This record gives sequence, structure tokens and C-alpha cells, in this order.
Amino acid sequence: MEQVLKVAPLSSPVLLEGETGTGKELIANAIHNFSPRNSEPLIKVNCGAIPDSLIDSELFGHEKGAFTGAISRQRGRFERAHKGTIFLDEVCELPHHAQVRLLRVLQEKEIERVGGTQPIKVDLRIISATNKDLRELVEEKKFRDDLYYRLCVVPIRIPPLRERKVDIPALVEYFMRRKAKEIGLHFIPRLVPGTMERLVEYDWPGNVRELSNAVERAIVIHGGKPLSFEDVVGIKPVKDEPGSHHGPETADLSLKNMEVRHIMRAMEMAGGSVEGPKGAAAVLHVNPGTLRSRMRKLGIPFGRKAKAFYTGTQEVHPGEKR
Repeated sequence: MEQVLKVAPLSSPVLLEGETGTGKELIANAIHNFSPRNSEPLIKVNCGAIPDSLIDSELFGHEKGAFTGAISRQRGRFERAHKGTIFLDEVCELPHHAQVRLLRVLQEKEIERVGGTQPIKVDLRIISATNKDLRELVEEKKFRDDLYYRLCVVPIRIPPLRERKVDIPALVEYFMRRKAKEIGLHFIPRLVPGTMERLVEYDWPGNVRELSNAVERAIVIHGGKPLSFEDVVGIKPVKDEPGSHHGPETADLSLKNMEVRHIMRAMEMAGGSVEGPKGAAAVLHVNPGTLRSRMRKLGIPFGRKAKAFYTGTQEVHPGEKR
């Protein structure tokens, strides 16, 4: 997002690289929304969904009578994106003849309709996206190298979900709230204890899109009961057998336990104080009220009676009544 904010005010072409389901279209939307062109159209094109025989007409438009079935003049996607932004998803699927015409748009800032003779000037910003390595396609002569260098002025790589697992809890909570609202539930679903840890361990080959669909399926399948996900994405349930991968050693590494230890460490550094310039809230850079609410939820002691615990003179355990 820092890269998005840096490149958004410019008109330089942007190439979004990432696996399927990582959210390339969302990043394209963000670039357009933060740009000076945000009041103009954002035209989206899935280059892999247009037949080769129609792609020139779809992208650049055609004149009446240019070919059989052309009963009227039609503006293409580039012409409709004038003053705005065009998003070319799966740009790696463009056929060679369309790559040549796209190169001219980038170089000359003009298009020519199919069957037309007059060039048409266009002022637009091109954002392209690919789930394949364009450099490899260039080496294999499947993608023009001159077009690649024109599109890849500012490359932004969107990491797969398995490389940013710290985001999974927030994404799960967001999707549960959104999907519950879409389905019409009057409550937010809960997770079976231990499920979040297993969701974090899963590699999510389909990335954020797979996670979103898995949450929706789990809500539908479980019908209001706590969600477990083992029948949705093949996540194995917790077993209490000896040698299980989810034994005490792994449980201590759960996100909840790590958060408890992190907050308690901050409280120890602050001498048991939540507020103040040297309080735990200041150490953690959070609002004192937010920290207290989180500590109540996690069962972490705070207040006058708990100060002695953090200074080592009284024994209080997380989760007990305060």
C-alpha cells in the first residue's frame, strides 16, 4: 500500500504481479481511487476472456461496416477510458497482434478503430496485471519485450497469503462479518476453539479468494453453529493423541497465547500501569481503553490489585477473576 500511495498520483503504467486470488483488482481500484483521475472511469478488461477474433474490436472499437455484424460505430475500451484508467487483467493472454496495437497506444497515445482511418488521441493510465512471469514469456518469445518494458515501469508484487499469514485472523473476521450480513444473519458467527490457529497453518493455494469462499461455505454448512472448517478446506481437527502436531508445545505458539505473553510483557515493563507516558498502552502504541478491552477478553489482569503481580509480589494468573 505504500507503493500504491507513491505511484497513484502519477500517470506511469503499473504492472501488478501476483498469483490468482491475491487481490490484484483491489490494488488496481486503490491506485485509481487515490489518483487525480478518480472522478473519471475505471474500465476493466479481462484479456483472457475475449476471443482473439474480437479483441481488436473490443479494445479499440470499430466503424460501421468494418466487418460482418458491425451495424453501427462502437467505441472500444481504450476510448471509453479517456481521461481515466484502464485495467488490463491477465495481460499475458493478449495475442500478438493486440500486443502490437497496445504498444502503439503506449508510445503514441492514440488508437485507431477497426475499419477506421483517423487516429484518435487518448489520455489514460494503464494498469496491467498478470499471474504469470512475463519475463519468462518474453524469453520464450510469447510476449513482446518492448511491450513488457513499457508496461513494467512500476512493478508491484502482491504476495500470496501464505507469505503474510499474520493477516489471516483479520481477514477471517472481516469475511465472517461481511458474509453474515450478505446472507442475512443477525449475529456474527464464532469459531470452534483452536480453529484460527489451524487456519493460519493452512497454506491457502487459492489465496484471499479461497479464504473468502471458505468462510462463506462454512457459514452456510454449519447453519449458525461455531465454524470449524475441517469439512470446508480439509483442515484436520485437533486431536489429543500422543505425538499430535497440536500438542502443548504447538498450543503455546498460538496467536492468542502469543498476544497474551506480549501484553503481559508490556505490563511488566510498565510496572502494571496501563495509562501514562510509560504505561503499557504507550509501550504498545494503542489506546488505553482499547488495551483494557482486549485484556478483559483475554483474561489478563490489570488494575490496582494486579500491579503487585507485575512487580513480582503477588501471584495472579490470566483468566482468573479480578
